[in-house]
Amino acid sequence: WGNNKLVVCSASQSNSAMSFVNVPQGSDFPIQNLPFGIFSTPDNARHRIGVAIGEEILDLSAVKSLFTGPVLASQQDVFDEPTLNRFMSLGKAAWHETRVTLQRILSKDEAALRDNVSLRSKALVQQSSATMYLQADIGDYTDFYSSREHATNVGTMFRGADKALMPNWLHLPVGYHGRASSVVVAGTPLRRPRGQQCPNPDQPPVYGPCKLMDFELEMAFFTGPGNKLGEPIPIDQAQDHIFGVCVMNDWSARDIQKWEYVPLGPFLGKSFGTTLSPWIVTMEALEPFRLPNPVQDPTPLPYLQHSDEFSFDINLQVAIQGEAMAEPKVVCNSNLKNMYWTMKQQLAHHSVNGCNVRPGDLMASGTISGKTPDSFGSMLELCWRGEKPMDFPDGQRKFLRDNDTVIMTGHCERDGVRIGFGRCTGKVLPALQ
Repeated sequence: WGNNKLVVCSASQSNSAMSFVNVPQGSDFPIQNLPFGIFSTPDNARHRIGVAIGEEILDLSAVKSLFTGPVLASQQDVFDEPTLNRFMSLGKAAWHETRVTLQRILSKDEAALRDNVSLRSKALVQQSSATMYLQADIGDYTDFYSSREHATNVGTMFRGADKALMPNWLHLPVGYHGRASSVVVAGTPLRRPRGQQCPNPDQPPVYGPCKLMDFELEMAFFTGPGNKLGEPIPIDQAQDHIFGVCVMNDWSARDIQKWEYVPLGPFLGKSFGTTLSPWIVTMEALEPFRLPNPVQDPTPLPYLQHSDEFSFDINLQVAIQGEAMAEPKVVCNSNLKNMYWTMKQQLAHHSVNGCNVRPGDLMASGTISGKTPDSFGSMLELCWRGEKPMDFPDGQRKFLRDNDTVIMTGHCERDGVRIGFGRCTGKVLPALQ
């Protein structure tokens, strides 16, 4: 198993030539990706760990005996787990060994799975027949606010351009503690929330359905091995604690949030739902798409400084499809490289006070907006607080309507290889009456 160079990110080779599993041209899931998810099938309701390859899923519980490397030989039962928490906890050596083994057994030149018809019939299932689930038991969820363009846009709307960024913003990755219980996997519909709003500051608040329902285009990373309470994660070790990344829609009830957020921050305006794409793309799969880190001025304090590249070229898109629309309309094209603070900085800051992180914790980027209006990652920005309605085939929108479906996608592409995350979709159901 020791040939760890085998097909690892060999971007110049065609997808179909590298695996015996058919990978259609332009697929999000070539052998260079191998993202992790949790699934079940109609004939087996048990939640299992799988990796996406082409249009299929490889059931790792069915092939666990093939993981015979020095780390996993004694840990094969980790692939029988119904979530990824325990696997995440094993750390980078186990993750790398898993990736190398998977690329070997899926290779067109390896017979162990390719020529075992019985095992193949058990281990490979069609994605179209699978039901996907949340990838981990998320103990804690933190949402950052790390796009300078987004923070500037929102600050300009509510405080004016001269006070757009708060005094702390350029010195630390601002964040808040979110609600893990309402994080859901793609395809789960979410109901428009009800709550207090104060549309007229001269009048008392009112109670009712949110009128300013919004999406937020984000990405989020899952943590691997944790740290002990009271012992921060140094920034030069932060990468060893980051397992992989998802596309995320952090739904927002703008009118509820505006009324409630002073002085303690977002609460009911955010906690009603957060949607994740079904697949976690590992940091190793994203290696070829690293970019130089953003220039940060002023220079951050020493505990937030790192020289290794940890910004990534991940193309992101948002589309909206109304109930009466035949096709979704693209409303945003952005990129993770627009982030000012890196994931390493976020994790180092999160733990610098001694806060203990645990395997399967979720940490989100905050809304990812670029410099141009078509790259703004929320309706709040795209329609500029409702002042610039957007045209759709079924009429104008300032915010989301009932029964709108929001579709977020992400991918990296280089040398003919495309690495994707699956669709992050969610439908807005009407509020309870």
